[in-house]
Amino acid sequence: MGPRGVVVIGAGQGGLDTAAALRGRGYRGRLTLVGDEPVLPYQRPPLSKGFLTGDTATGDLELRPRAFFAAQDVELVSGTRAAKIDRERRTVLLETGTTLPYDSLVLATGARPRTLPVPGAVSLSGVLTLRGLADAEDLRKRLTGPPRRLVVIGAGFIGLELAATARKLGHEVTVVEAQSRALARALTPTMSSRLVARHAEAGVRILLSREVTALWGSAAGRVEVVELDGAERIPADLVVVGIGVLPNTELAALAELQVGDGIVVDAQLRTDDPDIYALGDCARFPSPHAGRHVRLESVQNASDQAKVVAAGICGDPVPYTAVPWFWSEQYDMRLQIAGLTAGHDETVLTGDPEGGRFSVFCFRDGRLTGVESVNRPADHGIARRLLASGTELTADDVRRPGFDLKTLARRTQERLTHA
Repeated sequence: MGPRGVVVIGAGQGGLDTAAALRGRGYRGRLTLVGDEPVLPYQRPPLSKGFLTGDTATGDLELRPRAFFAAQDVELVSGTRAAKIDRERRTVLLETGTTLPYDSLVLATGARPRTLPVPGAVSLSGVLTLRGLADAEDLRKRLTGPPRRLVVIGAGFIGLELAATARKLGHEVTVVEAQSRALARALTPTMSSRLVARHAEAGVRILLSREVTALWGSAAGRVEVVELDGAERIPADLVVVGIGVLPNTELAALAELQVGDGIVVDAQLRTDDPDIYALGDCARFPSPHAGRHVRLESVQNASDQAKVVAAGICGDPVPYTAVPWFWSEQYDMRLQIAGLTAGHDETVLTGDPEGGRFSVFCFRDGRLTGVESVNRPADHGIARRLLASGTELTADDVRRPGFDLKTLARRTQERLTHA
């Protein structure tokens, strides 16, 4: 059957970065990267922003040029999925019928959009999701031309970024969110309300605490109406559903690996089979920052986890302890989040919200857990370093007149240097 080596299932950010990290560590065995899309691995964040406006070309999305794979001796298998893992024989069967042997297997299978469970969501044309390049190409074509009435279902990061982009393109946009506020699971009420206010200033209509009950279409089967609870009907030429994602765990479950809102892994990102790792959007891992198992959907998480997986495969296992961070761009607002703010019990606001430059410091049980910043990149960078070093910053410290984050960071670094 030939040399085994490493097989990586999933050619997104985490999968590609795993291959690059392995070669960077000097791994010289066979290395195969399997992707289900018939294109080179690409960046996803621009798909809801610059790619839709035409500012970002398809070629600009590529994470690595084609020459990288030949130069690094990485076999890229595109346009197919893994169908089955044989753990006893340590092989992966692809849908094409090809069998790949492995010494180590990496599952970077990502996630897929949740479907809207209402009449018309599947049967009508003009109802889209935005996850992959093909989705974005379809949506870009539909948003090119005269103004349309766009309804976005879900006020998460993708939904709000898409709403902002569509408004820039001149379309009429309504966002419908079932929760009582936008990004309720990801942001503080302060940040959430500021984002909603900015969208309102731009002319986006955001409806909170509203449920979609049905989608109605024309005789030709094209969506025309979004019906809400209370029988309110919103005209729509186009509907984009952005109500979250589901981790792709089916392959792992079929192989009888432990799953539960993701493929369950240990601190080194190993599954309950020591020869199989999982990372990125599909993995549920023990986070020292959350104090429990979590699953994170971000480029940073996938990329940093790739380095930990490569270290383990190369015989130098380390726990995954990176500070999580996220970002989003909407209009003139660059939102950056350091740490995990969910479950906070106290917040302190600094800066100038009306002027569009401010930060929200989040604490739980007196300990800093995360910082949300808008147009204050220095705050974000310092917050990441403080969270990584185990800062003792308190809410009272931040409230104190004359509080300066840069001074605190310098003192913390001096303390660590002389410790």
